[in-house]
Amino acid sequence: MKLTSPLMSAQIAPLGAELVRLADAEGRELLWNGDPAFWSGRAPLLFPIVGRLPGDELRHEGVAYPMAQHGLARRRSFALVEADPGRALFRLEADEETRRQYPFAFRLDVTYTLAEATLSIEAKVINTGVVPLPASFGFHPAFRWPLPYGGTRADHVLIFEKAEVAPIHRPVGGLLSRATEPNPAIEAVFTPTDAMFERDALIFTQVRSRHVRFGVPGEPGLEVAFPGMPQLGIWSKPGAPFLCIEPWFGYASPEGDEGPFIEKPGLAHIPPGAEQSFAMSVRWLPDVGRESGASLHSP
Repeated sequence: MKLTSPLMSAQIAPLGAELVRLADAEGRELLWNGDPAFWSGRAPLLFPIVGRLPGDELRHEGVAYPMAQHGLARRRSFALVEADPGRALFRLEADEETRRQYPFAFRLDVTYTLAEATLSIEAKVINTGVVPLPASFGFHPAFRWPLPYGGTRADHVLIFEKAEVAPIHRPVGGLLSRATEPNPAIEAVFTPTDAMFERDALIFTQVRSRHVRFGVPGEPGLEVAFPGMPQLGIWSKPGAPFLCIEPWFGYASPEGDEGPFIEKPGLAHIPPGAEQSFAMSVRWLPDVGRESGASLHSP
């Protein structure tokens, strides 16, 4: 499904309702192309978990259900329910296959809306069952690094809306480390490097900012906004030409956490018949550094 506006275009695949292309008005590609030599993903949707569970199993009422990293939605085909040139609604509903991994009733509606220079994504999780629905949700878009506007990878910066003071975590065997380390965005701006990702992702469990900008100051770039998403992951592979900016509601199970799934930290608990929305947007900017409150230097 392709969406168009005067300033951007986007394409979404039914498999995983995944964004697979994002381009500017000149057709320059902004999203990673999924080259499996580095990573075959482009912008998967993470549901009903973010990260991994111990032993890759969801434990509920004494039963262990196999649950791969980042959940089941990325591997399922969604139905296209509504579509027009600027909007598309995709839907995934619980069935026999999902219940073998996730023993809960749900409906997941994902709406993509493209208006001018902004692509908005809203994921709505509806509890269609009779017990509370425990779930996390995450976005995992990978952007070109470098973006197609001049400058090398080393010239690109991440500009946070606010200084980030809380220590960050790392994954350990796919789980959330108990150890922490200093936040690289303590001055709201930092330059991503390959060395930063030698120990996997940077996990901001207490992110204060509601948006992050990415690009070369003085050149066009992107703003990723994530209202209502309390966590953020920043990830790449050393040497890979992409950078993931990942708004999350939830995170991997902490090291040593062997409790039942419903007690896992970072879950939403949605009452029967209720719903909860998770949203992010990507906005093209003519100058990634303009109107930012942060000083443009690395700490």
